[in-house]
Amino acid sequence: MKINSVDGFQGQEREIIIFNCVRSNHRKSVGFLKDCRRLNVAITRPKHFLFVIGNSKTLENDETWKDYIEFCKQN
Repeated sequence: MKINSVDGFQGQEREIIIFNCVRSNHRKSVGFLKDCRRLNVAITRPKHFLFVIGNSKTLENDETWKDYIEFCKQN
């Protein structure tokens, strides 16, 4: 098992990735998750399974995250 930040996994692959988005606040600000490159790295690292944990009410305030959440709901 290896624990690292999204940035730390850039250029690597793992069998399973658990991505904890760690953002939940009353302002619904996604902070550093606004950088769509972080989402790209997170969702392209796993070989078999990806688990994304986050507050959808907060994440949906960012257009990229909103699209990703909608994609997940549909699929």
